[in-house]
Amino acid sequence: MRKQLLTAVLGFGLAAGWTTGTLAADASAGKAAYEKSCAGCHGADGKGNPGMAKVIGEKGLNVVGKETMQKSDEQLLKIIAEGSGKMPASKLSKDEQKQALNHLRSLAK
Repeated sequence: MRKQLLTAVLGFGLAAGWTTGTLAADASAGKAAYEKSCAGCHGADGKGNPGMAKVIGEKGLNVVGKETMQKSDEQLLKIIAEGSGKMPASKLSKDEQKQALNHLRSLAK
């Protein structure tokens, strides 16, 4: 009985460690995808790059504001994939798009 309990506790601990490691890897991948394709216009903090706003004449580069954060993941993934206004369609893979969106959502917190 004791051995089974110990095995269960160790197994749970390993699973929890794996999950935490996976979440950290996902967060890191999301940040990398965001920095690669989004931060140039939307800024590292998601509040918009003022220099880019001036160059392209676009004021809606803040993507961590209330209006953006109220959109569903599906709506935002569609914008990322297809582009919107002066924003071109993404060259990120579907997985990278989801990772970048997850990073974007974390910036708004």
